[in-house]
Amino acid sequence: MRTNCYYWIFFCTFATLFFKNNNNKSNNMNNISKYSGKVRMESDLIGQKEIPVEALYGVQSLRGFENFRISGKYMNDYPNFIKGMAITKKGAAIANYKQGKLEEKMYKAILQACDEILQGQHHEFFLSDMIQGGAGTTTNMNANEVIANRVLAILGYNYGQYEYCSPNDHINLSQSTNDAYPTAFHFGLFMENKMLAEALEALIKSLETKSKEFAHVIKMGRTQLQDAVPMTLGQTFKAFANGLKKELNNINAAADELLNINMGATAIGTGICSEPGYSKLCVEALREITGWNVTLADDLVEATTDSSVLVGYSAALKRVSLRIIKICNDLRLMGSGPRCGIHELHLPEMQPGSSIMPGKVNPVIPEVMNQVCYKVIGNDLCVTMASENAQLELNVMEPVLVYSIFESVNLLINGCNTLRTLCIDGIEADVENCERQVKHSIGIVTALNPVIGYKNSTKIAKEAMATGKGVYDLVLEHNILDKYDLDTILKPENMVEPVKLDIKPKH
Repeated sequence: MRTNCYYWIFFCTFATLFFKNNNNKSNNMNNISKYSGKVRMESDLIGQKEIPVEALYGVQSLRGFENFRISGKYMNDYPNFIKGMAITKKGAAIANYKQGKLEEKMYKAILQACDEILQGQHHEFFLSDMIQGGAGTTTNMNANEVIANRVLAILGYNYGQYEYCSPNDHINLSQSTNDAYPTAFHFGLFMENKMLAEALEALIKSLETKSKEFAHVIKMGRTQLQDAVPMTLGQTFKAFANGLKKELNNINAAADELLNINMGATAIGTGICSEPGYSKLCVEALREITGWNVTLADDLVEATTDSSVLVGYSAALKRVSLRIIKICNDLRLMGSGPRCGIHELHLPEMQPGSSIMPGKVNPVIPEVMNQVCYKVIGNDLCVTMASENAQLELNVMEPVLVYSIFESVNLLINGCNTLRTLCIDGIEADVENCERQVKHSIGIVTALNPVIGYKNSTKIAKEAMATGKGVYDLVLEHNILDKYDLDTILKPENMVEPVKLDIKPKH
């Protein structure tokens, strides 16, 4: 009786975790309403398992799903990863067909199945958790089984009749997880990077629009949070945009390195179980399928154990994040107030800011963007540690490394789009307050320094600090410059870029 009770408790706990982790995830296998309840039997070296007759996945996919209930994030949360796998399997099939290892009927069916996946079909059957043991074997076999079962259907057989199309012998032909899996996620990340680049380009364009809008708004520049010298608000936003342009170029360059792959390495880089010339044919096929500059690694043994390209790409994401953190921190400072802060900017009011302080509105969009960037930086450390754990001929920690980068890219895409649409696009300048701060700042004495000299400038600055008088008034009071010359020096356009003025002090 007690044993039965324990089994019941275990079942309820498993069911609760299952549905909690997968709630509202229509792409995952817990959406059992589409299944009839009928099953087919499949077996592997561990034993037999029941598989829903309608499912394209097979026994190894199901074992992986049951074993690795870790992150709650599945392969079908990242469609480009699935498409990267379909591209990889399609390229392998083309190479195998050219070497006479696949019959034409089988070859065409494999290509059709891969093309369907590339079009977004069958993604719900890719149910591998992104974090898994086995260096990606579950993910690779998940793809092999889905494609094999789809091929069986195309050829007129039932799912699971692997004697007619085997996940291992046909779909995984001339491959290993250790070359197919990294090639697939390299391609998936390359496609994800295109989406991130688009999000960054849109954000840069928004910042450039604001730089033009604010081109004539004079404000105080600050160093070490102290008043420095005047500048325009437009210069601030132009600097934001130009900084992100550098990071965009950097991530695109890092992403290009993802196109150097190790297909044909098979298990450890020696190419065992493939034929001479397979690698070359496969890379040519992949280049033709994608239109990308796909290249083969010079040393397949080295490439199979190394993940430095991923480390480099993750570092590029960290650089973007650091740049965005700087922008968001500046926006929060420039928008601080509204009456007791800097308040050079009106940030869009998105929601009430306090449950106790009436009228308070917080800069929630820059705040959430900062948190996105912190997560990306944390993921970069995970990538570093996972890469560091490469041992002998393989890095078995690739799954968490890959998951971390996919998550970082997705976070940055969502974050950049949110920052642009809900913050940057709606920013307004507090022109009067910006001008007021410049006029009352001691920092404008720096603009006078080339004309009246450092000694006079220091004297004026100290007196302004002691008396509370303005620099402008003190220069006239001490008869150092006449009003016309003073106004000329302090024109906004003369303070925000290098100029040559033929003005001399009275004494």
